[in-house]
Amino acid sequence: MLKVYRGELLHFLADPAKVALQDSYQYIEDGLLIIKDGLVEQVGEAKALLNTLDNDVDVIHYENGLIMPGFIDTHVHYPQTEMIASYGEQLLEWLENYTFPFERQFSDLEHGKRVAEFFLTQLLEAGTTTALVFGTVHKESVDAFFTIAQQKKLRMICGKVLMDQNCPDYLSDTAQSGYDDSKALIEKWHNTDRLQYAITPRFAPTCSTEQLNKAGQLLAENPSVYLHTHLSENKSEIAWVEELFPDSDGYLDVYDKSNLLSRRSVFAHGVHLHDSECQRLSETDSAVAFCPSSNLFLGSGLFNLQQVEKFDVNVGLGSDIGAGTTFSMLSTINEGYKTQQLRGDKLSPFKSMFLATLGGAIALDLEGTIGNFVKGAEADFIVLDYHATPLMDRRMQHCKTLSEKLFILSMLGDERHVKATHIMGERV
Repeated sequence: MLKVYRGELLHFLADPAKVALQDSYQYIEDGLLIIKDGLVEQVGEAKALLNTLDNDVDVIHYENGLIMPGFIDTHVHYPQTEMIASYGEQLLEWLENYTFPFERQFSDLEHGKRVAEFFLTQLLEAGTTTALVFGTVHKESVDAFFTIAQQKKLRMICGKVLMDQNCPDYLSDTAQSGYDDSKALIEKWHNTDRLQYAITPRFAPTCSTEQLNKAGQLLAENPSVYLHTHLSENKSEIAWVEELFPDSDGYLDVYDKSNLLSRRSVFAHGVHLHDSECQRLSETDSAVAFCPSSNLFLGSGLFNLQQVEKFDVNVGLGSDIGAGTTFSMLSTINEGYKTQQLRGDKLSPFKSMFLATLGGAIALDLEGTIGNFVKGAEADFIVLDYHATPLMDRRMQHCKTLSEKLFILSMLGDERHVKATHIMGERV
């Protein structure tokens, strides 16, 4: 079964920071995206490919917009959806005063399903088609999330939080129960349809060494699952980790000692990393989720993108709902650009769009599966509307280059500029 879409097309082939800019992307002003059984069959110039199609093939033409791979969110908390925009705290106080009380409700499977339904709808409306997602400490939170994601045929990654110290009793598990619950969830959900599992220690302060070691054991036993946690987000948090783990050589080393660094390990934030930690992330092929909206909202700091680039660390973008204040990757890019400006660095629109698509896929070890339009990739894609708001429409009239158009999309764009979202070729 062929589905064919026509319009202006853009996707990335490589990191613009690593190759010549013109080799990093493919842009076709009038292109065709040909999809067979939910997978990309071919992409190319419309005038060359139209003649190859049978007469009865329906071509859906998207005009005045840009067809791109769906956005990829490499760090987000679905249970925090309803506490987004909670006032006035930095990380540790924010967790205690807002996050933990909200997460308590997710022992109820039906509550989890209701929030997951709303959360996934919001993501799709914002053009995000894959995300790496935190659940809560409750097994039910993951069952709820995956049940809804499966119904929507989405490629999603999620995991049960591991937390056995420095947290409320009502959100605490044990090293053994966390291992047992995670193992059961892996057996039930990992690689079921398009779903994948992530072992999810909340962060070092809430995990005993025993629990982190059990997480490392799980990862060794299930090498195709993910490891998803937080790292070096806030200076008070880093000082706390030093107190709790005096034998470790810094924050990352706490995880490293428990064998948690791997090709499928994703560490959220990394705002305050040492060069030696970047080196170690690079050596182990681990990834960092850059979460600018949340870093600004909680006053955590300005991520040093150039530092991690220098060490060739894989990086994706994260919305980090609910400390992040937007589901939109376009709005997240906007915040990311500003964090780099404050550092005296430039974030080009090509690099931004790469991070939101193929960069995220590489960070999640899913290159070739999602993130661009290579043959055989899953056809999750979006259409961005240049004329969704009068301001963008007017600004676009002064554009002369693709770079300008992409920059305007990422500075003025949000959910309103996503005209359509498609999953496996089907508009949702």
